[in-house]
Amino acid sequence: MLARWARFCGRWRYLVLAAWAVLLFVSLPMANNVTHNLSGSGFEDPQSSAVWADTQLAHLRGRGIPSLLIEGPDLSQVRSFAAAAGISGKDVRRVAAGQTLLVPVQPYSFAQAARVRSAAARAHARVRSVEETAVGQGVLHDLKSTLAASLPIALPLVLLLLLLVFGSVASAALPLIVAVVGSILALGVIDVLEDYVVLSSYLTDIVSLLALGVGVDYALFISSRFRQELRADGDADRALGEAMRTAGRSVLYSGIAVALAVATLVIGGNPYWRGVALGGGVAVAAVLLTTHTLLPALLRLFGRRIDWGRLPSFRRLGRIWPAIARSVGRHPARAMLIGVLLLGAPAIFGLQLTIRTPANLATLLPRTDPLRKAADMQMHSLGAGAIFPVVLAMRLPTGATDPATWQAVARVVSKAAALPDVHSVGSATGLGLTPPQLAQAIARPALAPAGLTQGLASFVNAKDHPHVVIVYVTPATGADAPATVQLVHTLQKDLAGWLPSGTRNGVGGATALLDGFNRLTAARLPWIIGGVALIAFLILLLATGSLLQSLLGVVFDGLVALATAGILVLTVQRGGFGLEALAPDSSITPLIFVLLFGLSMDYEVFLLHRVQEKWREGLASAEAAASGLTSTGAMITGAGIIMVVVFVGLISSPLEIMQTLAIGMTSAILLDTWVVRTLLVPGSIALLGRLAFWPWGRRDTPQDTPQQPLLAGHVEPREE
Repeated sequence: MLARWARFCGRWRYLVLAAWAVLLFVSLPMANNVTHNLSGSGFEDPQSSAVWADTQLAHLRGRGIPSLLIEGPDLSQVRSFAAAAGISGKDVRRVAAGQTLLVPVQPYSFAQAARVRSAAARAHARVRSVEETAVGQGVLHDLKSTLAASLPIALPLVLLLLLLVFGSVASAALPLIVAVVGSILALGVIDVLEDYVVLSSYLTDIVSLLALGVGVDYALFISSRFRQELRADGDADRALGEAMRTAGRSVLYSGIAVALAVATLVIGGNPYWRGVALGGGVAVAAVLLTTHTLLPALLRLFGRRIDWGRLPSFRRLGRIWPAIARSVGRHPARAMLIGVLLLGAPAIFGLQLTIRTPANLATLLPRTDPLRKAADMQMHSLGAGAIFPVVLAMRLPTGATDPATWQAVARVVSKAAALPDVHSVGSATGLGLTPPQLAQAIARPALAPAGLTQGLASFVNAKDHPHVVIVYVTPATGADAPATVQLVHTLQKDLAGWLPSGTRNGVGGATALLDGFNRLTAARLPWIIGGVALIAFLILLLATGSLLQSLLGVVFDGLVALATAGILVLTVQRGGFGLEALAPDSSITPLIFVLLFGLSMDYEVFLLHRVQEKWREGLASAEAAASGLTSTGAMITGAGIIMVVVFVGLISSPLEIMQTLAIGMTSAILLDTWVVRTLLVPGSIALLGRLAFWPWGRRDTPQDTPQQPLLAGHVEPREE
């Protein structure tokens, strides 16, 4: 069926190309606009009390007086701005040259802060509030700039590698064209979906790089088979049909495997993971559409001109794989031992992996970022939990004009302030008025003291939500400290007991929200890994008919996953190679393991099919393994390196969370292609002998009608 479809696309190639031109014309503007409605949220459980508390907080008209980061004027100028506004010079701190922090150590008013902003604006300074929202916006800005910074690094390197693999300009350009078109289509679809579904800002990088890497690999396999068949008799129609019947079918099932693997992320149980699963599925679907429509049309258009722009060959590079294959075939036990040692050494550290998304978003920013330095300085001056306080939201049966409301709030403030690890508690009851006076001031704002109404706006929206009151608890420790997390748990447990009956309450803020996300992800991660391992097993069983190889494939991938976790521990978690010591982020690390299992199926099926073909022809297991490795080693490792280059561009990201994705994917793919596919799989086949493909057995099939496994399809290495 795929062969007939490919010949149809080839016959009507100009129509197919015209349709893709229109689709690309429509998709490109949407792809360029894809970040317009992506969200920095999605980590929450919509039914949790933390989400309810944060929703009540959003209804307030004021959020306290933030610190101000003023960039441009020097320290003396900013001090003069502050003095003119009646603010003490002690509140003005130097962050770096041309960067000054105005931090309210001695509280000042909104009016004073506004006068400083106005004076700074006249001096053409940049003024930013140093608060949770501003830090989050800084992280989102760096996320959106990551793709623009990484693609100029990745694309030229991918093209260079394709030139080395294919040896001609035309052959190298086709996979890259197909992959780029697939990426644009995927981002265009995401742009449409983000208006209806909560999708994370991480998706632009994940979707585009996944589509680019998978698209290059899949197009490489199909076009390589087309060249092989074309060299046989020069019939472009027959070559196209055969390439799609074999390699195209393998690509189709491999794409389904990757899509199903990514789909397991819905087990994560919140909008963020559902959005990542949807985005990954869109990326793979876009790639499959391009490789099974656009690529056949382009191959048929080029025909025998596929080798245009031929480059000098690299014969010596091709001699590596026969030598490695002979060594593995003759000494399989040694090959297995080397492979196990190479994976086992980092795997020892993998058991120490702890993943956590930080509540202190400032730690996601580079250490040199002015906003991060200002946030660190503010937390040093006002307390480690100053920027990310714990939010207590209360909807009381009495309203803001009833003194009973403020008596209840005063009780909460007293109880919270008495808890360990609390630096301070901010509340309307701390504005210097008694509960009756507060109630009177809200009932008759025209008679309230000057500035009181603006101060109250940080704690209650008396006009629109008069029954909801907010209290801010500033921890003595940082937002991610165990003591702060324990404080959140204590407040979640005790707050209801401090309030009158009939009161709804919630404990919100970044610590509460992300503690829930981290715990949920940790609880669901074993189920995600189990689901993707089951999918990998079933795909291998369907592809090869071998129960034993399917089991071994899952075991080997599990060992690679553990080794990758160990590398993350040694680099990210312990701060190796110049990285800041941070726990690998729980919003990105599970994706590394899911993609590992999904992408490894492509290389595994490709290698096993070639070995099975030789085994069926009568070769002994060791000889079949050596022959399969000889013919596929260059292409598998080449495809793996291309995938690595796509992800390694993320190293240029200013965010360590994206660098974590680059390190994890690079490690996983290199270990999978160079250790598992080169040593462990062929070595295990040679050692197991007749049992290697149990229960799939040798079949005496006539040479003129070779029997193909379900996903049959292989790629010859570049012709020398």
